[in-house]
Formats: sequence, C-alpha cells, structure tokens
Amino acid sequence: MTALVRFADRLGIERLLLSQGYSAELHPTPDQFREENDRVLRAVRRFPDRSYGSVYLSPAFPEFSVQEFDRCVRDGPMVSIGEVEADKPCSVPEMDPIVERAASMKVPILQHTWLKIGGNESGESTPYDVVALAKRHPEVQFVCVHTGGDWERGIRIIRDTKNVSADIAGSNPTSGFVEMAVRELGAERVIYGSDVGGRSFASQLGKVLGAEIPDSAKELILGGNLRRLLAPVLRAKGYRV
Repeated sequence: MTALVRFADRLGIERLLLSQGYSAELHPTPDQFREENDRVLRAVRRFPDRSYGSVYLSPAFPEFSVQEFDRCVRDGPMVSIGEVEADKPCSVPEMDPIVERAASMKVPILQHTWLKIGGNESGESTPYDVVALAKRHPEVQFVCVHTGGDWERGIRIIRDTKNVSADIAGSNPTSGFVEMAVRELGAERVIYGSDVGGRSFASQLGKVLGAEIPDSAKELILGGNLRRLLAPVLRAKGYRV
C-alpha cells in the first residue's frame, strides 16, 4: 500500500478500492477468503483516507459468504462486494443470498467476467452471467469487471440491462473501448478501474484520458460514477462522499 499510494499520487488518484489481498489462488477455501479479506482490512485501517475495502466472496460457499459479508461490510469498514472471481459462475442460484445481503445495504457488486477465445476457466463468469443475475435482482447495481475482456461483445451483452455498468480495467489500452462504451451505454454506466497489480494505473488511465469523449464524461468515468454507486453505503457508514 505504501508503494501503491506513492504511484497513485503521481497520477492524481484519490482513492483505491481494494479486494482479494494479494494471493492468486484459483480455488480458494473459506479460510483463504478470510485471510485475503483480513489483508484488505489491515490496508484500509492503515490508510483510511486513501482506500476503501471490497469483500471477497464466492457462490461456492454461500453460507460462509453471507457471514463474511456481515463481518466485513455490515460490521466492518468495507463498502462493496467483489471482485467476485471464484469457482462458480455468478448466475447460479447460490449467488442469490449474497446479492440479497448486498441489497440490504445498497452495496454494489463487482463481478469478474471474461470471454476467452479458448473457453473460460471452470466456473469463470461471462457478461451473460452478470446479465442473468442482474435481471433477477434489478434493485442491485452490478459492475461487469473487465467487460468480458472482449469488450466489443461485452458492451453489447450488457447494453439493455440498466443496472449493470461496464468496468474498463484489465485489458490493454486499446483505442475505441471507452468511446464505444459511452456511445452504447451512456457515460453514466462506464467505470474506470486500474486492476493494479496486474496492470498499471497509467495504462488504464490512458484509455480514458486518450478517449475522444467530452471532459464531463471523463469525470464521470474516473470517479463520479463509482462515487454515486457507493454513496448510500458510504453515507450509512459516515464516510465522506
């Protein structure tokens, strides 16, 4: 976190939204989920003015996930769910109790998605899975993290599901991604993310700063939209919005 804050300061990044600690287990156990969440809790408590926490959960362990939500969000400092990235696609019924907990505190859900040419990993979600889940829970706001990677398809998949936003993190800074997202979804449904650790702040900022869109749209993408999604839970917890 000391290094990340230093790099963020170079680029004028105000806050980081942290999830998953720093391990890379493909099939984490409940104990490993808890360990990763504890790492995020320590970081948030050490840098309370520069970071928010997002709880790492999985539909593979729905009962544990509900308990972990209560520990980290309801009774702790975290303010969102995800990036959810483990074992089962998010469209499965086991995800519903987790989403119902999110609805109870108006917490957004950040869902990892990919559309891989050679096929996704077992249990890996696609934008289609996010749409299916979001249609079951229209009162909850979802962020389609990475927009499936294949963003031209991902944008089209989520376009008609109004409670799903596109996250632009995690892919190369390709020209046209942000322009298409704004054109098809509206600037209010496009969210900057760094995917830092896997990507750099600068490469992902380049997608927005270099996009041929109005400055007002860039302001929404770089902070306004996420601030709006988090506002209910931030206010409930007494954070500055």
